[in-house]
Parts: sequence; C-alpha cells; structure tokens
Amino acid sequence: MKPFLIALSLLAVLLAGCSRPPAAEEPLRAVKVLRVGTDTMDSGMAFSGEVRPRVESRLGFRLSGKITRRLVEVGQQVQAGQVLAQLDPSDVQLAVEAARAQVEAARTQRDLAAADFRRFQALKEQNFISGAELERRESALKAAQAQLEQAQASMSVQSNQAGYAVLRADVAGVVTALEAEVGQVVSAGTPVVRLAVDGPRDVVFSVPEDKVGAVKSGQKVSLKPWGQAQERSGRVREVAASADPLTRTFQVKVTLEGSALALGSTVSLAVPGLGTLQGQQVIKLPTTALRQEGQGSAVWLLDEASMTVKSQAVQVATADGNEAVIAAGLQPGMVVVSTGVHVLSAGQKVSLFGVPPAPVPTAAATAK
Repeated sequence: MKPFLIALSLLAVLLAGCSRPPAAEEPLRAVKVLRVGTDTMDSGMAFSGEVRPRVESRLGFRLSGKITRRLVEVGQQVQAGQVLAQLDPSDVQLAVEAARAQVEAARTQRDLAAADFRRFQALKEQNFISGAELERRESALKAAQAQLEQAQASMSVQSNQAGYAVLRADVAGVVTALEAEVGQVVSAGTPVVRLAVDGPRDVVFSVPEDKVGAVKSGQKVSLKPWGQAQERSGRVREVAASADPLTRTFQVKVTLEGSALALGSTVSLAVPGLGTLQGQQVIKLPTTALRQEGQGSAVWLLDEASMTVKSQAVQVATADGNEAVIAAGLQPGMVVVSTGVHVLSAGQKVSLFGVPPAPVPTAAATAK
C-alpha cells in the first residue's frame, strides 16, 4: 500500500509540472475620451480656385515653317509688337523673289503690248489696217495690263508672307506657356506662345451640380489667397451654362476686386449661405475619433459601467475646419474615444487617460 501512495504522489507532482500557467491578464489601454455635445456650424461651403487671366491668347504663325528663333520665356512681360519667335525665312524670301520676277515679266509684256497698240493705232489713222485689227491689239494690251496687276497682287501676298514669318505680340501681356520649341516644324495656326493679356483677372473654380443653383451672377464672395491672412472680396462674373462632361461640375468665374494676384495663385473661396448647415446646431468630432469600418465610418463608444468599448457606425455630413460634422449615429451625452481608435477591439476594457469625462455639456464637446 505504501509504494502505491508514493507512486500516486509522484504522478500528481508530474501532472502539476506539465499543466499550463494561468494566462496573464491583458493590460488596460489608456484612452482619451470626449463627451458628445452640440456646437454651431461655423463655415459655409468653401472651394479652391485658381487665378487666371480674363483673356488668354494662343499665338501662332500664319504660315508653315521651321522655328529658328524664340525670344521669350515663360513669365516674361512683353509689349505690343514685340517679336516672340521667328521662322526660317529662306523659302519665303525665294517666293518673294519669284513674285518680283513675275511682276517684271508682266510689266515687260504690258509695255510691248502698249507699244504695239500705239503703232497699229498710227497705221489705222492712215487707213493701212482695219478697225478689227486695232481692236485685237487693244485687247492684247488690256490682257497684258491685267496680268501685270495680277503679278503685283501676288507679290504683295508674298511680301505679307515674309512678314508672317515673324511672330509678334498683338497686345501687352505675360507669357504663360510655350507650346513649340526651336527646330520644330509647325503648320499654319499651330499655337507657339500662350499670352495672358494684361487687364482684369478672374478666380476660376468648380461647383458641383447640387450646389450650382445657389451661385448667382453678381453674387459677392470672400477670397483668401493661400499664405495670406487677409481676406479679399470678389463678385461672381460668370456661371457656366453646362456641366463639364468628365467632372460633372460647373465652372464659375469670380472677378477680383482691388490689386490683382499673381497668375496661377491658389485662392480659397467661401460662398456665404452655400453651406446648408451653416449656423445650425450640429455634432462635431475631431477626425482622430473616426475610423473606417466596412463601407462607412465608425467610432468607439465607452460603456462607463463596464469600462469597455463598442463600435458605433456614424454618418459624416461634411467638415467644419478640422472637425467632422456627424449627421447620424450619435446623441449628446455619449462618451466617444477620441484618440488611439485603430488599436482597440470590440469589448476591450480600457482606462481613462487623465481625468474622467465631465458632466454632459450644453455646448461643444470637451476633449479629455
């Protein structure tokens, strides 16, 4: 009996040594929370626009040829009549010389026909020839005169062509783009230089289909150039009659008031009253409280009794500054995790970082 008890004791010791140690409790993760409240929607609908010239011309040569010189650069200010680029003039000069030779040949023929007519006119006065013969000489003179005039007109055209080999600025402005380079062969009308005409400038931006009805011609808007604290004012000058076929947005042009901004500058535009929630009481959360869940957004709600978190789907309406405006899914008084949302899981116990949530406020949510 005694050996049996000893063996049983040894077996118990061995089994106790092979059993798994108890699992260590997961440490509580400290989180920051906020209690949901309501606040006033401050901003209206804002858009990003670009400063553009009201008139921008794409200048090109009026004949074909090879570009041999380009005398301007992007951003350069040019005056009316200033030379921008030039084509190879060899072929044009040859054409002018050929036209000049045709004029000389036609003039010689006209002079011969005139002398012939005068000689036959004298013979007719002496009744040595018939009237019909004189009429034939007169017709030949008129034909020679017409050929001379045709050759002179052709020479004028070729002389103009020689002038067209030089591209000049029609008006004063700023070069905004170069669309051809030296050595390139261009056809007549191909854009070579893009010129922004000096004068009024517009801010151009796009408005979605559901908001374009609120933008009217002559409406006053606020402009804020990027990098500048001072706001400027402008007025809607033009609203596109049809939507862009790709973006389905409507282009709106706003006239700048006061000193002009640099071309290409980015400007933030606020249209008063275009934000449908402006001035209303809404629920706002910092963007750090949101996370992606499925096809939508969600937050972690804190159960203060069990100190555990659970997921709550929310619908985001828009943004107000750096905060998200919640359209559905939350009620004032709920406690939401505001930071560290991507390392939590449903049902996980947490602890509060800092002081516990304050009582339910009557205005904005207070971050903890």
